[in-house]
Amino acid sequence: MFISRRRFLQQGGFAGAILASQGLSGASRDTHQTGMVKPTLDPNSLAKFVDPIPDPEIAGSISSRPSPTEPHTQIPYYRLEMRQIQQKIHRDMKPTMLWGFGNSSPGPTIEARSGQGILVEWVNALPREHFLPIDHNLHGAEARLPETRAVVHLHGAKAAPESDGYPESWFTPGRSALCHYSNRQEAATLWYHDHAMGINRLNIYAGLLGLYIIRDSAEDSLNLPAGKYEVPLVICDRLFDGDGQLFYPVSGASNAPWVPEVFGNAILVNGKLLPYLEVEPRQYRFRVLNGSNGRFYCFSLSNGQEFHQIGTDQGLLAGPVPLRKMLLGPGERADLVVDFSSHAGEQIVLQNDAFVVMQFRVGASAHIPINAKVAAVLPVKLRTILKTPESEAVKIRPLSINEYHDLAGNSMLMLLNASYWKMPITEKPELNSTEIWSFINTTDDSHPIHLHLVRFQILDRRRFQIFAYRTAGEVKFTGAAILPDPNEAGWKDTVRADPGMVTRIIVRFEGFLGRYVWHCHILEHEDNEMMRPFEVIAAK
Repeated sequence: MFISRRRFLQQGGFAGAILASQGLSGASRDTHQTGMVKPTLDPNSLAKFVDPIPDPEIAGSISSRPSPTEPHTQIPYYRLEMRQIQQKIHRDMKPTMLWGFGNSSPGPTIEARSGQGILVEWVNALPREHFLPIDHNLHGAEARLPETRAVVHLHGAKAAPESDGYPESWFTPGRSALCHYSNRQEAATLWYHDHAMGINRLNIYAGLLGLYIIRDSAEDSLNLPAGKYEVPLVICDRLFDGDGQLFYPVSGASNAPWVPEVFGNAILVNGKLLPYLEVEPRQYRFRVLNGSNGRFYCFSLSNGQEFHQIGTDQGLLAGPVPLRKMLLGPGERADLVVDFSSHAGEQIVLQNDAFVVMQFRVGASAHIPINAKVAAVLPVKLRTILKTPESEAVKIRPLSINEYHDLAGNSMLMLLNASYWKMPITEKPELNSTEIWSFINTTDDSHPIHLHLVRFQILDRRRFQIFAYRTAGEVKFTGAAILPDPNEAGWKDTVRADPGMVTRIIVRFEGFLGRYVWHCHILEHEDNEMMRPFEVIAAK
């Protein structure tokens, strides 16, 4: 039976129960091949908050090279290797084998300045055999292809097509790809991750992801928490076996291991399970990334205190938005400010509904004195965000989100606009034109839809009759349009398309000509055809 993500959230989300109800079992590559099932690790059996949260290292350039667009200008050159590593996830677990960038997962954070380009050479130094179960039935993962393939996408970047990480532009161990990121965009929290066709879900689950932060002078002038008071939180869920090794669920069918969703019962923050962070009684800025394959998070603080969201995928909001709970889908980012100034001596837990994520220890250590309270006031205005008027749109594109099931009701295939990857490209926006894309979600799930290259604004969501659309192709609305929540009212690159609703975005296609992709960021969906190319063409 198929369990929707919405029902999963309603049930509080214990992964073992979901897997059992689906008739699925977790397995590594070895257990998948032999049909044996290893027991999964129960995170509740581990001591909580015994490991300090790691702070990902900042990547350093190793030299300068000529810019591809301005040969007389030298720009920083970085080199990051994808490697197989051993990493301690928890004090009481054995080291876990992961794939990471450099020596860690998540990989080093790359920091750049707006308008100042950099070069990154992504090097595939991985083993030639994959350690997670490949489904050769999926397009792009055929048995004739090398097992270990990778290509890096900088999620949220305005990059030329040859540097965007096109899913079919993968490269094998011993090879590399040099990418140019011009950074001609406003300050924002981006992230890099694998994007190889057909095995993307496995490569990211294995650990191939990291943060990329663009800064600019406008943001600098706001005096937001910085330095040690600005903390990245890369959050993702995983399953582990009894030996502390990654545990990826399979269908039980030896020749078709793909499963429609993966939900882990272990929530990692910066690569640690149930960590803690010592904070001073003052404001902190947290750059939060949902790096999970499929889980939506609803974050809150255990003491019920308010926090402020100051930014989303593509940078700062117009002003701080007060929240007590925050929903974040796969691939989305949130820029938060939490004020601990009135909570000296307390221990506060960041939680996701039924799951504990991490602990904040306010003034709990001798080197963080209780009287270190720092008064700070968030700016009322962060930046100007002009709404794009609908009248600027030269084209409106209705685009359906579809799931198809077998006779037993199991989800088997996901498509966008009822189209396979290899079908002719139907979305060809002109450079510097504005379009409205309407995502018509006929499924029972929320799908985080990501467009490469561009940023956009959410117009609204509106409920419609699914049956009428499926039978007659007609959109019949059953309610009024719902405006985006205040913390969605900035620039986005990933949008939550909710079930039974038409979600409209308005987007300007600017920067580069060429071929890009749009897709669901639930990675198991993306790997099973819920991804389509689009092409930015010259104006006619």
